[in-house]
Amino acid sequence: MSATRRQVLARTGAVAGIAFTGSLTELFAGTAAAKGMGRAGYGPLVPDPKGLLDLPKGFRYRVLSREGDRMLSGEGEVPSNHDGMAAFGGRRGQVHLVRNHENRTDAEIRVPAVRGLTYDPEGLGGCTALTLDSANRVLGERVAIAGTSTNCAGGPTPWGTWLTCEETEDKAGTNGYTKDHGFIFEVDPTNPHRTGAVPLEAMGRFQHEAVAIDPRNGVVYETEDAFERPFGLFYRFLPVKPRGGLGSLRAGGSLQAMRVPGVPDLSAIQETGAAFDRVEWVDVPDPLAAETPIRFQDFGPKGTTHAQKLEGCYWGGSSVYFVSSFARSNEGSAADHYGQIWRYDPARRRLTLVVVFGPDTDVQLPGEEPDNICLAPSGGLMVAEDGEGAQHVFGVTTRGEVYPMARGRQNIGTPEEPAWGEFAGICFSPDYDTMFVNCYTPGTTFAVTGPWHR
Repeated sequence: MSATRRQVLARTGAVAGIAFTGSLTELFAGTAAAKGMGRAGYGPLVPDPKGLLDLPKGFRYRVLSREGDRMLSGEGEVPSNHDGMAAFGGRRGQVHLVRNHENRTDAEIRVPAVRGLTYDPEGLGGCTALTLDSANRVLGERVAIAGTSTNCAGGPTPWGTWLTCEETEDKAGTNGYTKDHGFIFEVDPTNPHRTGAVPLEAMGRFQHEAVAIDPRNGVVYETEDAFERPFGLFYRFLPVKPRGGLGSLRAGGSLQAMRVPGVPDLSAIQETGAAFDRVEWVDVPDPLAAETPIRFQDFGPKGTTHAQKLEGCYWGGSSVYFVSSFARSNEGSAADHYGQIWRYDPARRRLTLVVVFGPDTDVQLPGEEPDNICLAPSGGLMVAEDGEGAQHVFGVTTRGEVYPMARGRQNIGTPEEPAWGEFAGICFSPDYDTMFVNCYTPGTTFAVTGPWHR
C-alpha cells in the first residue's frame, strides 16, 4: 500500500472503508446492538505478559485454537488463514463457532479432506467448527467443510447455519483444481454432515464476499468483491422455498443483479441521503458463468449497476445494508471515495446512500486499512485493522469516537522488520458476553470476556 493511501485512510478515519457522517442508530436499526447505543470506550490497553493480546483493564482472553495444533476430532491440524466467523447458540449455554479458512493454493496448512465433507480434493480451504461450553472451554473442534477455496466471508441464516463464500472464480483445470470454484456452501455448525459439501449453484459463481438474508421472505442478498473492471454487482437470490430451513437453498431459485436507472457506477454518487426509487432487478443470463464471468455478461442496453470493492452485507430492521469500501478513478471507477454504506429497502424499492466516507468526516481511526466490522454489545462498532505495523481492534461509539479494544502482539516478521498478523472474523456470542476474534496469521482464535455491558 502506498504511503499516500495510508495517510488518507488515517486522516479520514477509514473504518472498514466506512466513515460515519450519519447516525449509527440508523445503520443498525432493528438489531440487538441498537437497543443500548454506547457512548464511551473501556480505557487504555494493558500490555499482555504472555505477548499475545493487549486488552483494557478488566478484560481477559482465552486462546481457543491455534494454527498447527491438533484438532480434538483427530482429523488433522488446525488449518491456516483464519478469516470470517459466526457464533450460534446451542444447548445448555453452549456456543458453536464456524470459522472460515481463506486458503488458496499456497496455504501452509490445508483444511483436512474428510469423507462426505470435501468438495474438491485439490481445494485447500473450507471451514472448521468449534463447540464451546458456557465458560468458553473447547468441547469439540472439527472440519465443517473442506475442498473449497479462498473462504473469505459469508453470513448466518435465520435457521442457524452459516453460508461460507468462495472469493474466487477459478475453474476446473486452473491452479490444479478439479472442480469449478466461486460458490456459496451451507454449513451446519452442529452436524456438518447434514449439509456436506454441496455448492449452491443457483446462487451464482463469482467472487463472493458476503451475504444477508431477509428473514421475512428468505431473499438472499449477495456482494461481489471484484478486483478489476467491470467491478462487482449487488445481487439478490429468490429461493423457490422462501420459508427457508436447513437445505432449502439447494432447491434452487433465480439470481438477479441490481440496476439503478441512470447510475451505472455507485461511486458517482457522493451526497449522503441521495435516494433512488424504482430500483430494478435483472435476471442473470448465466449464473454458473460457464463461459463468461457474470459481471461481463450481456444484460441488455441498460446494463447493470457496478461498484468497486463491494464487501460487507447485513440485514437491519426492514432493509439490507451493503458496503463499497473504496473507489479509485485511476483504477476505473467513475469517481473517488473512501467508503460508502448503502441501504436498500425492498418494500419501497428504494436505494439510499446512508454514509459517505471522505476527508470531511470526524472519525479519526489511528490505524490503517481496517477490515472486518461487527456490532458492539453497547452499540457502535468493533473494527478489525488490516495494515502495516501493530494490529488493533478498535471500537467506534455512536458519536464517532474511536477507542482501542485490543492490540495483537504476535510478531510474524523479524526483529529488524517486525510484522503483526491482522484481525478477522469479529463476532459476539448470542448473549453478547464474549467477543470472538481471529488473528489471520498465525491462525489464532480468541474469546474475550469482561465488562462488555458497562
